[in-house]
Amino acid sequence: MNDELLTDDLQTPAKAPDHGYNEDSIRSLDWREHIRLRPGMYIGKLGDGSAYDDGIYVLVKEVVDNCIDEHVMGHGRTIDIKISDAKVQVRDYGRGIPLGKVVDVVSKINTGGKYDSKVFQKSVGLNGVGTKAVNALSGYFLVQSVREGILKAAEFAQGKLTSDAKPSKTSQRNGTLVVFQPDDTIFKNYRFIPEYLENQVWNYVYLNAGLTINFNGQKYYSENGLLDLLARKADVEHLRYPIIHLKAPDIEMAMTHGNDYGEEYYSFVNGQYTTQGGTHLAAFREAVVKAVREFYKKDYDAADIRASIIAAISVRVQEPVFESQTKTKLGSVNMGEDGPTVRGFILDFVKEHLDNYLHKNQLVAEQLRKRIEQSERERKDMAGVKKLANQRAKKANLHNRKLRDCRFHLGENAKDGAEKEALTTLFITEGDSASGSITKSRNVELEAVFSLRGKPLNCFGLKKKIVYENEELNLLQHALNIEEGIEHLRYNRVVIATDADVDGMHIRLLLLTFFLQFFPDLVRNGHVFILETPLFRVRNKKETIYCYNEQEKQNAMRKLGKNPEITRFKGLGEISPDEFGKFIGENIKLEPVILQSDRSIQQVLTYYMGKNTPARQEFIIENLRLEKDLITSDVLPAAEVPVEDLA
Repeated sequence: MNDELLTDDLQTPAKAPDHGYNEDSIRSLDWREHIRLRPGMYIGKLGDGSAYDDGIYVLVKEVVDNCIDEHVMGHGRTIDIKISDAKVQVRDYGRGIPLGKVVDVVSKINTGGKYDSKVFQKSVGLNGVGTKAVNALSGYFLVQSVREGILKAAEFAQGKLTSDAKPSKTSQRNGTLVVFQPDDTIFKNYRFIPEYLENQVWNYVYLNAGLTINFNGQKYYSENGLLDLLARKADVEHLRYPIIHLKAPDIEMAMTHGNDYGEEYYSFVNGQYTTQGGTHLAAFREAVVKAVREFYKKDYDAADIRASIIAAISVRVQEPVFESQTKTKLGSVNMGEDGPTVRGFILDFVKEHLDNYLHKNQLVAEQLRKRIEQSERERKDMAGVKKLANQRAKKANLHNRKLRDCRFHLGENAKDGAEKEALTTLFITEGDSASGSITKSRNVELEAVFSLRGKPLNCFGLKKKIVYENEELNLLQHALNIEEGIEHLRYNRVVIATDADVDGMHIRLLLLTFFLQFFPDLVRNGHVFILETPLFRVRNKKETIYCYNEQEKQNAMRKLGKNPEITRFKGLGEISPDEFGKFIGENIKLEPVILQSDRSIQQVLTYYMGKNTPARQEFIIENLRLEKDLITSDVLPAAEVPVEDLA
């Protein structure tokens, strides 16, 4: 041992330098500074609005949750929501914030009325943070309260009070109005996607009987709660049996089985959509298996019982414990003071009520039994080919030329937490030239590339056995780690990166068919995206402008003046790695793949990938456009690409 490294005769290692660590290194942040410095602690990942759980939607939710809590406590049956490109307005007709506390409620951390459990028995927001985070992260924020003919309003910018008007008389109804604009210095290039907002609104009305939400001029209302939710989400024409709908104080469930692969769940706590589930969803999945086994007196495999299930569970508890401020996953909690655990409560409810329902509805019980035994036969039939395919995939993984992996993966607790994990991405490309450009310009820590050798198999109408028999599809499912479901998905974003031509569109449709046919949860949970790359590069000696459609090209030509150089990118391989780095970095343009609420997966697949149906032929004829017509208009969106011979 080298004695020069020791500081005393006890041979204590020398201390590392402190790098100036002293009293000046200690900082105390006020509430606004802390939220703006660490927004991920309060709203999860920031994002640009292309993912359903991006921060801008959490801001909307935090404001609406307060209105919902008022309704749950019996105050106000209507909520008005208006959302434009940059501004959000939410008005409820509850009691209104006490006038003397209007400023404090939105600007003093840990200030609110929900600490008093007598006032808000089973509320979503309990820690007094939500609207403060919205305020701090908004470029403009207005709060207005009306109580008994008196109006009190205050305005803020980035959490700083800019206007604190005195109370004044008004003829408006009681309630609270919040208007805000997300701060564009934090949420860069953001946009609200209407489908995500609409799903949020639908969930609110399903979970709150008697509530009406007017969203951008359209009325949303539900009479039958979770029964209506499943009726909207499921392909009702192809369900194996009618939806089972059971209710009791503090719990509601609905379930059925369809024909799609995977398990489809919608779980809620106190009206909050827990997208990551938690103890209540785990208990529900366990309870269904136990109840079914006991009813049929057969030890069915749990996977066979839950295969193709479509279900929703909602519970209301006092003081729920969520695993983060965004409230997407429920932790361990009791139903109330001295009450049972959530798990015990759900197990008891499902065991009693589902068993009673099946005894009273013998036809449903028989149809459920047939569905379970069909799943059992399919699983056993696939066992042999699955074993061989997995052995082949294991050998390929030792040197998988198709996959150029990254260092971090979803669920591996990357250094920067949720924000970094949210950026884990797998690009699926067509051919070596496209994958080469992305591979050379990607972020090797967070971005992986899977290269297809050509057009993948059209999986429409095929059984999952084909995934194991087709080497390329099997390697893709192993790269994603979704063989048994998406619980262990390795990448948060699965990005289809194909050329902007007919062949590229065809490959895009074939990949979407693969995911929708066998792994629909991947799409339902917002993990699948389309990469948008520029179609044109317009430049002169001073400036280069990348354009994503014909209109942008025309604007760029006018801006740059006489005779600019125009390049049309026909394929991803034509874009140099240096240029590609600009399109998959901070300014990446991703179009999320969203399932329309009024169309089931089978309807979508039959329309686009089935035989030439009359409906599709009619659509193509009506929307057929000549190339010269496109010069004066935008490029056709993906949904309008002619697909008559793509299947």
